[in-house]
Amino acid sequence: MKCWALLVALACIFIAPSHSGPVSLSRVKRGFHHEPEGYWSTKLTWKTKWVKIWKTEKKLIWKPDWKKIQVPVWIEKQIPIWKEIQVPDWKIVKKPVWKETQVPAWKEIKVPDWIEKQVPAWKEIQVPDWVEEKVPDWKEIQVPDWKEIQVPDKKQIWVPVWKEIQVPAWKEIQVPEWKKNYVPVLVKEGIPGEHYLGKDPHGAEYTAHDLWKKKLIWKPVWKKIWRTEKKQIWVPQKKLEWKPEWKQIWRTEKKQIWRTEKQQIWRTEKKQIWRTEKKQIWIPKKEQIWRTEKKQIWIPKKEQIWVEEKVQIWRTEKKEEWITKKVQIWKDEWKQIWVPVWKEIQIPAWKQISKPVWEKVWVKVTHHHDHGWD
Repeated sequence: MKCWALLVALACIFIAPSHSGPVSLSRVKRGFHHEPEGYWSTKLTWKTKWVKIWKTEKKLIWKPDWKKIQVPVWIEKQIPIWKEIQVPDWKIVKKPVWKETQVPAWKEIKVPDWIEKQVPAWKEIQVPDWVEEKVPDWKEIQVPDWKEIQVPDKKQIWVPVWKEIQVPAWKEIQVPEWKKNYVPVLVKEGIPGEHYLGKDPHGAEYTAHDLWKKKLIWKPVWKKIWRTEKKQIWVPQKKLEWKPEWKQIWRTEKKQIWRTEKQQIWRTEKKQIWRTEKKQIWIPKKEQIWRTEKKQIWIPKKEQIWVEEKVQIWRTEKKEEWITKKVQIWKDEWKQIWVPVWKEIQIPAWKQISKPVWEKVWVKVTHHHDHGWD
C-alpha cells in the first residue's frame, strides 16, 4: 500500500504541469467568438518504410579446362626377321588401368537462422478519471456477495510424440559389366617359296621350303568390370506428431455468501481514481527460420590411366631381313572440357522496417462545472 501511494503521488506531480496550460489559456479576455481551450502535445506513431538491401546468391557457371587423353596411332616401322635361332627378348607395351579418385561436389543442407521482427504488445498505463460514489451513514445489514472458489475441470492439451516413418534414399551398388580389351598374341605364319640357308664345308648350298615366322596380333578379350549404380532404399526417420491429452485444471467460480455491512444515508460524490488502460507498443521478437546452404562433399570417380608392361617376344638370329610393318602406339592429346564453378552475385531485395515518429497534436480541455452540491 505504501508503494502504491508513492506511485500515485509521483503521477500527480508529473501530470500537474500538463493541466497548467489549459488554466493559463482560460484567463484570456472573453469576446463574442469563444475559441476552444487546450494545449499542444506530442504523440508517438510508427511509420512503415521499405529499404533496399543487397542479397548474396550463388550462380553456376561453366569454366573451360584441358584434359590429357591417349589416342591410338599407326606408324610404319622396319623390323628384322631372323632365321634358325629363336632368342627371347622384352618389349614394353601400354595397357589401360582404372584408378578411383575423389572429386568435389556440392550438396544443399538446411541450417537454422534467426530473424528479428516487430510484434505488437499491450502495456498497462494509469489515466485519471472521475467516479461517482455513495457515502453512507452506517447500519448493519446483510447483503449478498460473491466469493471465488476453485472447482476441478478438464482441459484438452496437445503433446508432441515422435513417430518412426520410412523415407526414400539412394544407395550406391556395384553391378557387373563386360568390357572388350585387346591383348598382344604371337602366332605362327608360313613364308612360301625357297630360301637360302648357307653352305657346308664342301661348298654345297642348303635351301629350305615353307619356313615359319612369328607374327604379333591383337586378340580381343572380354573383361568383367564393376559399374556403380544408384538403388532406391527406404531408411527409418522420426516425424514429430501431436496427440491430444486431457489435463486436470482448476476453474474459478463465484459462490453467493452473505456479509454484514453498515448502511444509513447515501449521498453522491465525485472521486478521482486511476484506471488502467492498455496501450499498444511494438517489441522486437526473434523468429527461427531455415536457410539453404551449400556444403562441399567428395564423391568417388573412376579415371582410366595407362601403365607400361614388359612382354616377352622372340627374335631370330643368323640372317637378318627388314620388312615394313604397321605398329600401333599411343599418342598424348589435349581435349577441352567444361567444369562447373560457383560464382557469388549480388541481387537487390526490399525489406520493410518500422520507425517511430513524434507527431504534434492538439488536446482539448473540458471543465467540470460545480453546482454547489456538497
